[in-house]
Amino acid sequence: MKIYKRIFLVLFVVFGWCNAQEAKIKETFLDRVADQYEYLYHNSIKFLDTNKPMPRTIVNGELHSVSIYDWTSGFHPGSMWNLYKLTNNTEWKNRALYYTKLLDSLQYYTETHDLGFMIGDSYGNALKYIDNQDYEKVMVQASKSLSSRFKPKAEILQSWNTNDRWQCPVIIDNMMNLEMLFEATKISGDSTYYNIAITHANTTMRNHFRDDFSSFHVLDYDIDTGNILKRNTAQGYKDESAWARGQAWGLYGFVVMYRETKDIKYLELANNIANYINNHKNLPEDKIPYWDYDAPVSNNTPRDASAAAITASALYELSTFVDDSLKTSYVNRASNILKSLSTETYLAEVGTNEGFLLKHSTGHLPDNSEIDVPINYADYYFLEALLRQHNLKTEN
Repeated sequence: MKIYKRIFLVLFVVFGWCNAQEAKIKETFLDRVADQYEYLYHNSIKFLDTNKPMPRTIVNGELHSVSIYDWTSGFHPGSMWNLYKLTNNTEWKNRALYYTKLLDSLQYYTETHDLGFMIGDSYGNALKYIDNQDYEKVMVQASKSLSSRFKPKAEILQSWNTNDRWQCPVIIDNMMNLEMLFEATKISGDSTYYNIAITHANTTMRNHFRDDFSSFHVLDYDIDTGNILKRNTAQGYKDESAWARGQAWGLYGFVVMYRETKDIKYLELANNIANYINNHKNLPEDKIPYWDYDAPVSNNTPRDASAAAITASALYELSTFVDDSLKTSYVNRASNILKSLSTETYLAEVGTNEGFLLKHSTGHLPDNSEIDVPINYADYYFLEALLRQHNLKTEN
C-alpha cells in the first residue's frame, strides 16, 4: 500500500508540475501577445485626431490607418474585445469601448455588404460582455441597412455595388456578414433578418461551390431572374482557382450557419470545405496556405497567415458540432495552425511589425496590394482562435 501511495504522490507532483509549467508558458505567451498589441495601441492613437483612426496594415514600412468606412474598421476594436476576454484586463475593455463607439454612424450605412465585419465584430463583441440596449439597437439598425442590399428575385445579398464588370456581384466573403443578421433577429424578434441570412446562404451553397467543395470568389447575378452571368475571381489567381482566404470565409460562414439553424446540410458542407483545405496537395507542411491554393508555388510565393487564422478559428468551433473522432481531428488541425502562427516565422517580436501580431498575410495580390504584410483581420481571427482554444480546454 505504501508503494502505491508513493507512486500516486510522484504522479501527482509530476502532473501538478506539468500543469503549472503549461499555465506559466500560456501566461508568458499571452503577456507577449498583449504587450505587442499594447505597442500597436500606442503606435496608432496618433490617428485618432484624423479621419482615419483605424490601424489596418503597413504600407512602405509605415503604419497605415483607414477610415471607419473601410471594411476592416471593426477588427481593431474586435481584437481589443478578444484581448479583454483573454487577459481579464479591463483596460482592453475600456479601449475596445472607445473604438467601438467610433463606428456608431455605420449602422445607417447602406453602401457596403461588410457591416457584419464592421459592426458585428465591434458592437457584436461588445454585447458579449455588456448588457446595453443602445448597442442592441445599433446591431438591429445595421442589419436593416445590410438587408437593403437583398435582391429577392435573385435570393442574394449584393456584395459590391454595380460596375462595368458585374451587374450584381456576390462574393464568398459575404457569408461572414450573416452572423449579425441572426443576432438582430434574436434581439428584435423580427425574423426578416433570419430569413434573409438563410436565403442568401442557400443560394451561395447552390451556386458558389465546385464538385470538390472549393469555392469561386465572385458570382455575377441577374437580379431579375437569379441567373448566373459569370463566375470570376477578383483576389485569386484565376477564375477557376481556390483563393485561400475565400475558402476560409466559406468554412467559417457555414459553421455559423449550422450553429444558428442546426440544419445538417450546413454542417455537411462545412465538413467538406474543411477536408478540401486540409487535404489540398499544395497546403504547406506548417498548414499556413499560399495566397491561392492553385497558384504556382516557388520560394517567393506569398503565404496568407490571415487565411490560416480564420481557418483555425472556424475549426475550433466546428469541432464542437461533430462526434469525438472528428472533434479530435479538427482540434488538432486548428492547434497545429496556431502552433505555426505562434513561431517566430509568423508572430512578430514585441516592438516590431508596427505593433501587429502576425506577419505574412496577403490581401489583394492581383491588385498588387497588401502582399506579405500584417493585416488587422489576421490578428483578429488569431486572437479569436486563441480564445476558442482556451474555452475548449476549460470546458474539457
